[in-house]
Amino acid sequence: MNAPEPVLQAIRPQAFVGGRIAICASATPLATEARDRLVAVYGDCPLETAAVVVALGGDGFMLETIHRVLPLDVPVYGMNCGSVGFLMNEFREHGLRERLRAAVETAIHPLTMRAVDASGQRHRAYAINEVSLLRQSYQAAKMRISIDGTVRMEELIADGLLVATPAGSTAYNLSAHGPILPIYAPLLALTPLSAFRPRTWRGALIPDRVEVKIEALEPEKRPVNAVADNVELKSVVEVVVRQSHRAKSLILFDPDHSWDERILTEQFKY
Repeated sequence: MNAPEPVLQAIRPQAFVGGRIAICASATPLATEARDRLVAVYGDCPLETAAVVVALGGDGFMLETIHRVLPLDVPVYGMNCGSVGFLMNEFREHGLRERLRAAVETAIHPLTMRAVDASGQRHRAYAINEVSLLRQSYQAAKMRISIDGTVRMEELIADGLLVATPAGSTAYNLSAHGPILPIYAPLLALTPLSAFRPRTWRGALIPDRVEVKIEALEPEKRPVNAVADNVELKSVVEVVVRQSHRAKSLILFDPDHSWDERILTEQFKY
């Protein structure tokens, strides 16, 4: 078996040396107006022919853009025109090409989710942040958790369960009181949502090379949905999650505001 590649690598982007820029924006007035101003100065092109993609919006739009360009192997540089903007750089109209040349490129390998629904249909999706299983009705979900074929928890009764990447550890995972993972850590966070049984279980840290299988128990009585970032599947009976070592997402950050620095800062907030 080949050793898995690192979760990410920080390198200077070589592809962009004055190349074509594709500029996309969320539907908010702030983002669309910003796009119009940038296009007037720097031009625009289709995603398929771009050397770099500039995404204007918030973290949700950044994730949407990353998924769109995942097959293209094109770096994405986000500028915040939304609210939180954890994945984004500061918005500035001037000096965009210089900022792109100086930016640090981070390559992230997403999670692959394979799911089977109640009708037997099979589905596949990628997740940059997390794969989540969520109760679909008023009753808590009942799930079995296996790691690399070994059952580690015979029965978890909870509102849901997250499998989060280091990149996603500061998102939904953090809100669920899961651990913040350094961006370079070869780990995934397994975090329950409002666990009822076992009540004291707070989750687990697992190597990013393992395969996680989650089975819905009593799916007719306790239906479960599965979500991979922005892809939601209804009434799943089995979900298998593992990190992909083929697909990768390329994200650009200003060198003085890198992703690992943001995660460190997040850990010292109070």
